[in-house]
Amino acid sequence: MALTTDQINRYSRHLLLPEVGVEGQEKICNAKVLLIGTGGLGSPLALYLAAAGVGTLGLIDFDVVDLSNLQRQVIHGESTVGKLKVDSAKERIADMNSSIDVKTYNLRLSSENVMDLFKDYDIIIDGTDNFPTRYLASDACVLLKKPYIYGCILRFEGQASVFDSRVGPCYRCLYPEPPPPGLVPSCAEGGVLGILPGIVGLLQANEAVKLILGKGDTLVGRLLLFDALAMKFREMKLQKDKDCPICGDNPTIKELIDYEEFCGIVPVQASPEDDEIEIGVEQVKQMLDNKQEFRLIDVREPTEYDICKIGGAILIPLGDIEAKDPSKLNGLRPDEEIVLHCKAGVRSMKAVKALQEMGFKNLKSMRGGINEWSEKIDSSVPLY
Repeated sequence: MALTTDQINRYSRHLLLPEVGVEGQEKICNAKVLLIGTGGLGSPLALYLAAAGVGTLGLIDFDVVDLSNLQRQVIHGESTVGKLKVDSAKERIADMNSSIDVKTYNLRLSSENVMDLFKDYDIIIDGTDNFPTRYLASDACVLLKKPYIYGCILRFEGQASVFDSRVGPCYRCLYPEPPPPGLVPSCAEGGVLGILPGIVGLLQANEAVKLILGKGDTLVGRLLLFDALAMKFREMKLQKDKDCPICGDNPTIKELIDYEEFCGIVPVQASPEDDEIEIGVEQVKQMLDNKQEFRLIDVREPTEYDICKIGGAILIPLGDIEAKDPSKLNGLRPDEEIVLHCKAGVRSMKAVKALQEMGFKNLKSMRGGINEWSEKIDSSVPLY
């Protein structure tokens, strides 16, 4: 499709580049790119690919815009808090470049829908932060013979690469097995510098345009590592694994699998034992109001404790409890009544079980953590 007068005017700075020119811009305008996620990485990806003129942008997300997103998810704004992220992103893209065909998918990517979603796109770009989706997207791209642009961020560090099993390694060649559940925290758990996803997302966008144009040296066979604190880039060479179960010489994976199970993530089933050691926020509030004798222990990290706290709670991070060193327990005694809480109730359950192994008996985990305390008891305690 030839460029219109408006397109020639809009993309004139591209047209002046010999590596792009009219033919290259026509390729960009005819390209179809699918973005998984419209969050930290997806925001700069969507904005800059739309600005570059990528003709069709697919957006997959099932979340809504939250105030805590705005520190890094720059495609959204205060006016779209509470809206579906895909709708918020589409609205912003339309304002930037109304010629872009934006297709939205308000759903969770799964083995059941991924092949149908991916088949109509030229390039798949991953902006998610969980291992099941990465393995799912990569495997689907191998089976469909499509390039998969990978990005990853946490705290001050990021990674980017292009996996294309037709000419190089796939994601499984780099990471044959996922890490144990809980070993690698998400951004919601470990935090992230708000600028970092902008840098990594733009690296991914740059790779997408290079793939569309067929120009330059892409990140196929290379893993780019970025440290924002040190302001350093490093590069690792990647090799195709001949024994890779999906793209190797004798592949054993011929169809998609259960990726939650593969990554060791199983639905949490409440057991009768869990019910016995959990306590509601209302009951804890009553215990505090009645000045009942007990210890309220906050097992979050010091940085979280600095953000918000429940009056009277003593900080003993989960790591100190799991170390099972009595000197780190701030004088806790096995014979006293203890209520433990964290952000949402998961870490405090782990802390209860660790203390039980040390001989503590009278233990409770506050259901829903400080999040539920904020929602039901004291709204002045901020959510984060």
